[in-house]
Amino acid sequence: MELIAEIAHLRAQVALWRLNGEKIALVPTMGNLHDGHLKLVAEARQRGDRCVATIFVNPLQFGEGEDFDSYPRTLQEDAEKLQQAGVDLLFAPSVEVVYPAGQAAQSQIEVPLISDILCGASRPGHFVGVATVVAKLFNLVQPDMALFGEKDFQQLMVIRWMTRDLCFPIEIIGVTTDRETDGLARSSRNGYLTADERELAPALYAVLNAAAEELQDGEGDLAEMELSAANTLKEIGFESDYFTIRRAADLQRPESGDTALVILAAAYLGRARLIDNITLTL
Repeated sequence: MELIAEIAHLRAQVALWRLNGEKIALVPTMGNLHDGHLKLVAEARQRGDRCVATIFVNPLQFGEGEDFDSYPRTLQEDAEKLQQAGVDLLFAPSVEVVYPAGQAAQSQIEVPLISDILCGASRPGHFVGVATVVAKLFNLVQPDMALFGEKDFQQLMVIRWMTRDLCFPIEIIGVTTDRETDGLARSSRNGYLTADERELAPALYAVLNAAAEELQDGEGDLAEMELSAANTLKEIGFESDYFTIRRAADLQRPESGDTALVILAAAYLGRARLIDNITLTL
């Protein structure tokens, strides 16, 4: 596996693969890798001839007071995991390489309608930062496909819409959420949980499943279900950010006759902000 930090080197290597007619699969990450990331890599290796992973802690998607400075940087350990997983190239640039003119002068990409709700409402500007850096990575690597986890459902939708709207010739592949044996969705921020909080954390997924069962049974008002679930999380020890039932196609409120739905939740447990979701068809 090659570890590359400069754009010219990256482009030269990718150009050689393209000349040979090889399909390139991209797995963008912020590092501090866990088995969920490696699941993306495994899927990428099955679908493409070459697998490129990126590690970049993107300052543009962190808001004021968030954990950019303390976000774990574990490049050496991550590189070892990626090499063992069969990644061909790891692109790990500095902030200066990605934003040579500085963040304030960086052109930005905004995906309307779905970027300012849910996580976007709680983290203003977050999805502008996500869309901007992913677009840059798409232009740098020029992959045939890119893989993202479905745990970050809203992020995946933002990237899908951006790819469509900007006519990137890239297939966006969502990979099912990787979970611990007790149901907790794997996340780099799970490392913030204390031992006691880790015991409580799987309850988020359990409450999502309970709401999904209630929806399938056709019982109750949606707003009442959302409020009840949020109160249940609070009683367990979470600080609920949101618990909501939306249309899976566009994250808007369901209307009569909508059958493809997603239940999304975000909640704080100590330092950790946990997100999870369940999709279902009524």
